[in-house]
Amino acid sequence: MNRRLTLLFALVAFTIGTMAQQQSTDASQVLQTLAQRITLNGYAQGGYEYNDLGGTTTSTFNLKRSLLWAKAKITDRFSFLFMHDFSSVVQEYYLDFRVAKEQQFNIRIGQFKNSFSYENKPSPTLLELINVCSLSVTYLSGCGSDPLFGVNYGRDLGLMLFGDIFNNRLHYELAVMNGQGINQTDANTDKDIIVKLDLSATDQLHIVATGQKGRGHAVGAAAWNPDIAIDDNYRRDRLSIGEQFTSDRIALRAEYLWGRDGHVTSQGAYITARGTLFDNFDLILSADWFDKNIDLDYDQTSLVAGVQYWFFTKCRLQLQYTRALTQFTGDYNTIQAQVQVAF
Repeated sequence: MNRRLTLLFALVAFTIGTMAQQQSTDASQVLQTLAQRITLNGYAQGGYEYNDLGGTTTSTFNLKRSLLWAKAKITDRFSFLFMHDFSSVVQEYYLDFRVAKEQQFNIRIGQFKNSFSYENKPSPTLLELINVCSLSVTYLSGCGSDPLFGVNYGRDLGLMLFGDIFNNRLHYELAVMNGQGINQTDANTDKDIIVKLDLSATDQLHIVATGQKGRGHAVGAAAWNPDIAIDDNYRRDRLSIGEQFTSDRIALRAEYLWGRDGHVTSQGAYITARGTLFDNFDLILSADWFDKNIDLDYDQTSLVAGVQYWFFTKCRLQLQYTRALTQFTGDYNTIQAQVQVAF
């Protein structure tokens, strides 16, 4: 009897051990598959800011952005991305489907950055300014300074067709979007159409044109556009033309932008330059002008000078001085310092 129990216990132990080993192997294969198909990226940008706006001096430490995103390769043609900003809200979630064998034709559905302007699309980790975008791009692309549209970080919900054609010389994007902004359903029955064409004239020079035709639903009011009240539907159109030149030592970006909100026309332009003085150390210069209502001369000019030092891959220290010239709040100065860590 004892011998039988001993054999029985031995058989059970062997079975459990085999199952555990198999489960361990299966778990290892699952983890290996996940590691191959899911990539994690993230970054944080924070620092210090001094202002003397309106005769009042302010200074504060801040954490401007702290993002983490995961991209999953579901199949060779399907992929999914989810991005969250821990200092604000869920930023992006979308599904990509590659229709063609190469990259000529792709479909994206979900929430993502809209295609208006060259400067709205790149990650803040790649752009030179601590404030990231120019005045006109921030306003016209819906990044936050337009009270009619609200704070939407340049993102919206919709469907986009995109790809690269003519031996990758021309990148195109055609999107149909709600026109209401981030994490929101559409507040009217109209949809926005956004088109982007990015021509690689040479390996160093890109020429970019974008356009948007839409109808907004006001979430706020603006003193420079008094004919539009909260909850009004209004015409919301956009145009831009710009270029990006990049070499080993120099990067130069310039763009003209135009917008129409109801009966009010706005326009602006910027030029931003980066010059590498020596390894990992750059000089940054930018001039930026934007008029919210050309009939009222409701304009602002921003002049920026600064330096940045890349102390590791994707990681940098930045120091910038901004002189702002405005007709509606008075001139003021800003000094900003920022550290960026990314992976």
